[in-house]
Amino acid sequence: MIEITNKIYYVGVNDRNKNLFEGLWPLPNGVSYNSYLIDDEKVCLIDTVEVDFFVPYLKNIQEVIGERPIDYLVINHMEPDHSGSIALIKKYYPEIQIIGNKKTFQMMEGFYGIGEGTLEVKNGDSIELGKHTLNFVLTPMVHWPETMVTLDTSCNVLFSGDAFGCFGALNGGIIDSEINCDTFWLEMVRYYSNIVGKYGTPVQNALKKLAGIKLDYICATHGPVWHEYISKVVDMYDKMSRYETEPGLVICYGTMYGNTERAAEVIARAASQAGLKNIVMYNVSKTHHSYIIRDVFRYKGLIVGAPTYNTGLYHEMDVLLSELAGKDIKNHLMGWFGSFGWASKAVAEIQKWNDERLHFEAVGTPVEIKQSLTPETFAQCEALGKAMAKALLVHS
Repeated sequence: MIEITNKIYYVGVNDRNKNLFEGLWPLPNGVSYNSYLIDDEKVCLIDTVEVDFFVPYLKNIQEVIGERPIDYLVINHMEPDHSGSIALIKKYYPEIQIIGNKKTFQMMEGFYGIGEGTLEVKNGDSIELGKHTLNFVLTPMVHWPETMVTLDTSCNVLFSGDAFGCFGALNGGIIDSEINCDTFWLEMVRYYSNIVGKYGTPVQNALKKLAGIKLDYICATHGPVWHEYISKVVDMYDKMSRYETEPGLVICYGTMYGNTERAAEVIARAASQAGLKNIVMYNVSKTHHSYIIRDVFRYKGLIVGAPTYNTGLYHEMDVLLSELAGKDIKNHLMGWFGSFGWASKAVAEIQKWNDERLHFEAVGTPVEIKQSLTPETFAQCEALGKAMAKALLVHS
């Protein structure tokens, strides 16, 4: 039984077995599915957990309230890792009222066939539990259309759904003041950039709705309960949703026989010698793209390079550029280079991606390498690295 504050309890679970979150994102440190229970005159459960973990989840709930019934279940977000236990909760607590908005219930009917025992709320509505008052704030498209947050105005606690969440299981401690949070910061960026990143404007709208509200705790559905670091996590979300970056450079490349990789090394060395310190390099066929996307959100500069393959663009680079385009990222600088053995296409295809989908500010002159580096293309790679470094240092 873990009390956060004033009869608000953590009843969530950890998943240390899943390899890919949503079948897409690696989980080297696992993930938590967070749920919360308010023990008042009326008992209120906030969100549920993935259905595979229902047995330990139910034990956590019963450890707090014993045989008492649950009066309300608030669903802030309908993704099944948070709503998956609704049907089983209703079997154990048949009189429970499920609180959500109109779109919540449309999805609940579709996912679970549940359409009764509901209490619809609109933006700004409140309910009284006794000593606790819950206020509901709709935050559509952060990052689904039904998303909302719940504010316990009596305790200054925000139940934020996926907002302010991150990858990583909780290793004993729940509240940030009880644990070393160092491993969570980059995992918050990776979580945001890959899952929420496309929806910067809705995130900004949500932050405006919450501006000026005193918060002592933020209870997200993944990761630690934020207490000491509230200002930091809110600032991170604010910056990421405005696509604010650091003056650094991501160089990512595809390579078959090493020639494109050698060009990437020349570019990186030249950027470093020009005074740029924050440089990260990735082979797009080796590193999971979620880590590359994370760093593209962190750093303003991007240089990509790949070989021509089957008279088109090297597959993994094509996939990465598609993923980046889908995030609607703004305010970035981009350079590119490519190689070919007998048919030149990579450079033109990368430029097409930028012209039609990415719309990043082009920096430097693209470099096209036939078969392997020559003194001329070596110098062009150096020039590209220096041009990007100069542009980034001017923006810093």
